[in-house]
Amino acid sequence: MAAKKKIAIMTSGGDSPGMNGFVRACVRMAIHLGCDPYCIYEGYEGLVRGGNLIRKMEWHDVRGWLSEGGTLIGTARCMAFYERAGRLAAARNLISEGIDALIICGGDGSLTGADRFRAEWPSLIKELEDNGEFTAQQLEPYRHLNIVGLVGSIDNDLSGTDATIGCYSALARICHAVDLIEATASSHSRAFVIEVMGRHCGWLALMAGVATGADFIFIPEKPRADNWREEMCSIVEHHRKLGKRKTIVIIAEGALDREGNKITPTMVKDLLADKNGLGLDTRITTLGHVQRGGTAVAYDRMLATLQGVEAVKAVLEATPDTPTWVIAINENKIVRKPLMQAVQDTKRVAKAIENQDFDLAMSLRDSEFSEQYKSFMMTTAVQLNKDLLLPEKERMRIGFINVGAPAGGMNAAVRAGVAYCLSRGHEPIAIYNGFAGFARHHGDKPLGAVRNFDWLEVDGWASKGGSEIGTNRELPSESGMETVANLIEHYQFDALFLIGGFEAFHAVSQLRKARDQYPSLCIPITLLPATISNNVPGTEYSLGSDTCLNELVEYCDKIKQSASATRRRVFVIETQGGRSGYVATLGGLGVGASAVYTPEEGVSLEMLAADVRHLKEVFAQDKGQSRAGRLILINEKASKVYNARLIAEILREEAHGRFESREAIPGHMQQGGVPSPMDRCRAVRLAIRCIQHLEQYGRNVHNRVKTDPMSATVIGIRGASVVFTPITKVEEDETDWPNRRPKSAFWTEMKEIVDILGGRPSHTAPEPDLTGLKAKDVKRGIENV
Repeated sequence: MAAKKKIAIMTSGGDSPGMNGFVRACVRMAIHLGCDPYCIYEGYEGLVRGGNLIRKMEWHDVRGWLSEGGTLIGTARCMAFYERAGRLAAARNLISEGIDALIICGGDGSLTGADRFRAEWPSLIKELEDNGEFTAQQLEPYRHLNIVGLVGSIDNDLSGTDATIGCYSALARICHAVDLIEATASSHSRAFVIEVMGRHCGWLALMAGVATGADFIFIPEKPRADNWREEMCSIVEHHRKLGKRKTIVIIAEGALDREGNKITPTMVKDLLADKNGLGLDTRITTLGHVQRGGTAVAYDRMLATLQGVEAVKAVLEATPDTPTWVIAINENKIVRKPLMQAVQDTKRVAKAIENQDFDLAMSLRDSEFSEQYKSFMMTTAVQLNKDLLLPEKERMRIGFINVGAPAGGMNAAVRAGVAYCLSRGHEPIAIYNGFAGFARHHGDKPLGAVRNFDWLEVDGWASKGGSEIGTNRELPSESGMETVANLIEHYQFDALFLIGGFEAFHAVSQLRKARDQYPSLCIPITLLPATISNNVPGTEYSLGSDTCLNELVEYCDKIKQSASATRRRVFVIETQGGRSGYVATLGGLGVGASAVYTPEEGVSLEMLAADVRHLKEVFAQDKGQSRAGRLILINEKASKVYNARLIAEILREEAHGRFESREAIPGHMQQGGVPSPMDRCRAVRLAIRCIQHLEQYGRNVHNRVKTDPMSATVIGIRGASVVFTPITKVEEDETDWPNRRPKSAFWTEMKEIVDILGGRPSHTAPEPDLTGLKAKDVKRGIENV
């Protein structure tokens, strides 16, 4: 790391939820690493004007910022910065404060301006010296300006990153609005045309279409065919004939036809309402700036925090030869990328759209974008495109079964898988209520646990929480492996698609191991992880975990509000998660917890004593500021002895009247109601991949399956990739069976960030438990430790 720096932090361009989390992370990480953080208020305007718009920040200045929407340090357009005189003033102001590093969160225009500022810096320094404003000796430490950028944009329009700060919060607002509108649309059998933001980027419209199961979407990158009017009417008419009572069309504000002509909501509304055509009672809803509003969802808080921490590290590691970095995320990995390459690729998209080269525009978006577009087309036009149908001999009977506790996104995954099957000619079969339902209720009258899906019913599952086909934790061995094997043969299943948590993973493992004894189990099987605990080996993300974190963060925000109003109060909140500390850790990251206790680390009396001393010091320094409440998160199985209630009582006792403590247990509400847009969108994408993987095998492949490790797999996001991993490899090399979790987890590094940003002092990790003969020998005094 370089010598101590003064680092300026700035937000620019349009505001987006999560920007305050970015500022908080940068300020506190900079202080932790021995730097002086400064905030530039009012964006580039503050940079040019200087004075009290450039302020040194202290640790407590950003207390409570995670739960605030917009940007508390402001953002504003600044025409002066477009001129050299304005940039010269900005350089003068930075040098006057001793600042030679800048971290900026904004859109591509803001980041382009920052890169130009850095490129021009040497000449600006020379001009300040020539003007006699500073001496050469005074300017010597500031010969180079280091800049790192982060993208704050609800449009998610920067190439090279899967998500920008604020985009999932905006998507949540849109999906919530569409979910509300659907109720009235269905009641009156109406059509609604919903306009969302996105002048040059259709990400919001596309993902909202995928997440809500919209009938039709319009995005700038991929105009519909020349006959878009006929295509839309054909799809809507098909849905109406199936019995759908509502029609939802989502249109991005930058929607175009193939000739580059703008498509407006009014044009779409008039077409749907045409008395000589569909004649639907149609309304228009323009969501506007409500999409920017409100607090950030859990993902945006996590993204802003981790990218802010990485930005500070990048600034301190930068050299004069280092390119200007932009901090991006690919799948689940925070990465640094050359800023101008990302900006140029972004501008190429807009240029391609302008030149009507729409194939190029789609190719310049990330792989998820085009994959989700194909997913949407597949799920919205079920059985309309006959070209997708496979030959009769290649069509399969695929069983769908949910195993484990309910998790947000399960229904969206089933819907997407069923849609893909129907479009390809496969026969998707629902197995209701897990293996218990399969084994004991398959033949019930009038409706057994094994039955065909009704697409009209399934099509409405996109936004439903829980599991419409039921789920439970029973394993095949508990249901009777022979019974399960006989039923698979009886119902002539060619493949099994499982969705669920660790029990589902264990079930696939059991089915694979039983193949030698039961030949009917020699069919391709794949698992899509779905559990709020995010503890399935083979993936870094499980469906439902994002929904859970949103519910937990919202709950904690309300609790913290109570704690802050009372000022000197600590709430100890117990989270779910089994023996995985993921929910507690990521929840702590999203709410700014003072401490987080996880099963992986454990809890000790020494640790609790250190945290009590820290809280005493914190409250002793409280001079009456607001936002003084504190939260501690503890996983439900972090300790066999220290639970939320006991820790709250210890804190209360040791506080000796200096502060109060309470416990709070959100319990099963963490499973959530309506799934988050991320869980819905990823459910669609991953479920379709799973069925595509299964259909590669086809029918009657018992001998091939027996020798192919890829015939029993788990799909997962690992780092920057989506991969299928053989169950054999995962169960043998990556699974901590006694604790029902992976042997290693990517998120464990985040625990340190939670502690750093929460101001928690370093503490000694609890001693590991002795087990087996060693424990007995030590207790008998035969051996010492």
